[in-house]
Amino acid sequence: MNFLRGVMGGQSAGPQHTEAETIQKLCDRVSSSTLLDDRRNAVRALKSLSKKYRLEVGIQAMDHLIHVLQTDRSDSEIIGYALDTLYNIISNDEEEEVEENSTRQSEDFGSQFTEIFIKQQENVTLLLSLLEEFDFHVRWPGVNNGAIQKIVAFENAFERLLDIITEEGNSDGGIVVEDCLILLQNLLKNNNSNQNFFKEGSYIQRMKPWFDVGDENSGWSAQKVTNLHVMLQLVRVLVSPTNPPGATSSCQKAMFQCGLLQQLCTILMATGVPADILTETINTVSEVIRGYQVNQDYFASVNAPSNPPRPAIVVLLMSMVNERQPFVLRCAVLYCFQCFLYKNQKGQGEIVSTLLPSTIDATGNSVSAGQLLCGGLFSTDSLSNWCAAVALAHALQENATQKEQLLRVQLATSIGNPPVSLLQQCTNILSQGSKIQTRVGLLMLLCTWLSNCPIAVTHFLHNSANVPFLTGQIAENLGEEEQLVQGLCALLLGISIYFNDNSLESYMKEKLKQLIEKRIGKENFIEKLGFISKHELYSRASQKPQPNFPSPEYMIFDHEFTKLVKELEGVITKAIYKSSEEDKKEEEVKKTLEQHDSIVTHYKNMIREQDLQLEELKQQISTLKCQNEQLQTAVTQQVSQIQQHKDQYNLLKVQLGKDNQHQGSYSDKTQVNGIQSEEVGRLREELEELKSNQELLQSQLAEKNSLIENLKSSQTSPGTNEQSSATASARDSEQIAELKQELATLKSQLNSQSMEITKLQTEKQELLQKTETFAKSVPVPGESEAGMATKTTDVEGRLSALLQETKELKNEIKALSEERTAIKEQLDASNSTIAILQNEKNKLEMDVTDSKKEQDDLLVLLADQDQKIFSLKNKLKELGHPVEEEDELESGDQDDEEDEDEDDGKDQGHI
Repeated sequence: MNFLRGVMGGQSAGPQHTEAETIQKLCDRVSSSTLLDDRRNAVRALKSLSKKYRLEVGIQAMDHLIHVLQTDRSDSEIIGYALDTLYNIISNDEEEEVEENSTRQSEDFGSQFTEIFIKQQENVTLLLSLLEEFDFHVRWPGVNNGAIQKIVAFENAFERLLDIITEEGNSDGGIVVEDCLILLQNLLKNNNSNQNFFKEGSYIQRMKPWFDVGDENSGWSAQKVTNLHVMLQLVRVLVSPTNPPGATSSCQKAMFQCGLLQQLCTILMATGVPADILTETINTVSEVIRGYQVNQDYFASVNAPSNPPRPAIVVLLMSMVNERQPFVLRCAVLYCFQCFLYKNQKGQGEIVSTLLPSTIDATGNSVSAGQLLCGGLFSTDSLSNWCAAVALAHALQENATQKEQLLRVQLATSIGNPPVSLLQQCTNILSQGSKIQTRVGLLMLLCTWLSNCPIAVTHFLHNSANVPFLTGQIAENLGEEEQLVQGLCALLLGISIYFNDNSLESYMKEKLKQLIEKRIGKENFIEKLGFISKHELYSRASQKPQPNFPSPEYMIFDHEFTKLVKELEGVITKAIYKSSEEDKKEEEVKKTLEQHDSIVTHYKNMIREQDLQLEELKQQISTLKCQNEQLQTAVTQQVSQIQQHKDQYNLLKVQLGKDNQHQGSYSDKTQVNGIQSEEVGRLREELEELKSNQELLQSQLAEKNSLIENLKSSQTSPGTNEQSSATASARDSEQIAELKQELATLKSQLNSQSMEITKLQTEKQELLQKTETFAKSVPVPGESEAGMATKTTDVEGRLSALLQETKELKNEIKALSEERTAIKEQLDASNSTIAILQNEKNKLEMDVTDSKKEQDDLLVLLADQDQKIFSLKNKLKELGHPVEEEDELESGDQDDEEDEDEDDGKDQGHI
């Protein structure tokens, strides 16, 4: 505050002494008066002085005004006056005009006063609290300063306002919704920081439910129309063409992703929508799609709910060329079409293609955009002529390809007459003396068409009537209304000179300039050319892209055309004053530049191709690296599997009892990857082992044979023979059972190993195929690719290593197969030996059985014989016949032997 007082005191020009005293007296009344009416009148007087004497009121009255905001909250009128006064002090409006204090206007007093105001945190809190007041006169001045807007936004104002709008029913809400929307609009308008904060906070997504109005034929209250109108304006604030391009495109992207654009297009094609809402919706959709390819493509795919369905663009163009439609609606459709084609070469090509003979619907069942534009271009309504000409010019904007394509368009003028080109028909209408609006529109179309397109210039000059018509129009002295047409004719003739490639001998550059100098005069030509930029409507059209005109007669210039005039006016003036020698030099320079450009373009193409090739090679190298890693992984897996097979094989050898025999003979031999080098010797050793096993079995068989012979020889002693045969049979059964178990284990292990070997062979085959494919896919680098030689050599080395490992795997698999075959043969021999032993065992069992049977028979016979002898002796004793002692002893001995035999039999039975 002291700083500002010093600035005020140092100024050479200031308010008159009476005005300074008046401000001081008013401040005293505000601070000391006890009546509210007196304070209110004093604040109102300060408000009236605050614009002209901004600095003085700010220095003397700011503290008093803040005190009023704190103490007089009950009176909304004085609060509104105080806020208005503060607004005038703080803001920097462009419309502000200071007559006496012009030197002070250059200083940024608004920023300094704002800094003073926000230094006290309670002032910001006070201002935010005033936003809750119902009176709009209080809330409105509280938000029109940029710094305050930022403070309010970062105090979570967006969240609160959007919550209120949702709670109040969105577009169906009342005045509260409208106030919140206006407040949002003022917080976002011309404030890039707040707009970015609004987008980053995902608040755009919360705007979609606002436009969920459906296809309603009734229920559009006045408040709902007002709410929707402000909602649409709020969307336009975020995507305004005056915003930074990056910020606009990010908002456009968010509106498409959240479905907001789709919702707007639904309203656009709905029925029963009020005219002003429909017009504002068209304007909103226009700016949401302007310059953003994704949104433009979506809009091109929107169809109207008709039978058959028609593209939304066609339906809108039908309204634009219909003179019965409201003027503002037709302007909105034109703006929408312009925004659809802005920086959209794809859309431009689609529009021009509807005019070409190959794409015109011969049945006439449907109308295209091109046909509607041609119909509007040559209708009797001058406004339709102008709109169609400007729309078609936007289809050619900065697109040389479509300018050349449009030269192919032929029009049938009347029955029996040959068709004429669209270019010729435009010049024919110009020569017929139509309305000024029609001629201005056609001249803007021709200037846009011929600029930067020498082929179109040649076609235009090929008609011998065009140049005389232009020179005649420019040379005449006409009224003010015709001066604009003269200026546009001069621009068109200048374009025909500047972009002339001298392909027509009668209309070369030099001859056309001589014609201008002879019939018009260079100074007069340049003067007529300047009529365009000096026109009162030219500057208005150059400010904003939207064609916003109060009435049809003001619809003269197009925004994009004003940029073309600004670009060409100077170069055409220079081209007219250049001499033939300068033209020749310029032509030579142009040729040199063209050659240079062609060379540069050639090398650029070469570099681009090489970049593409390099990128492809990089991709191939990346692919090869991935394949190499995959192959390495596969090889690692194969090695692991082979190692598992080796471990299983070693385990099998342990189970068969071979490790002890082979450990001494093979411990000093070297191994490669776990497989012994002397495979043949090892197999021979294993064969010798099998032979020794066979000999062992044969010895066991000999033992069994000897056992059988003993059994046969010991038939006389039946008790002993029976015991021995039982013991031998039990031992043989145990041995045979062990052999069978070992055989079953060996078979199962052999089958498992056979399955693993088969799987390994399959994986080996797949690995070989991958390796061959890998070897074929390695690119051969050129001499210019020295930077990739090292990487390629590395890949080739890895490939060689993989091939070597694959070869080793083949050898290992082959050795395993041979080993498997040998083991199988050994198993077959063992099986045959076991079968022989089984047969021998069966024979022995049969012999033992026969021997037992014979022994039983002999025992029975002996028992019968002894019984008979005993009975005979008893009879002899009874008869008194003497019996010899020897016989009694023999019989006693025999009885003793029988008793012993019986005891032995009992013992054997227990055993």
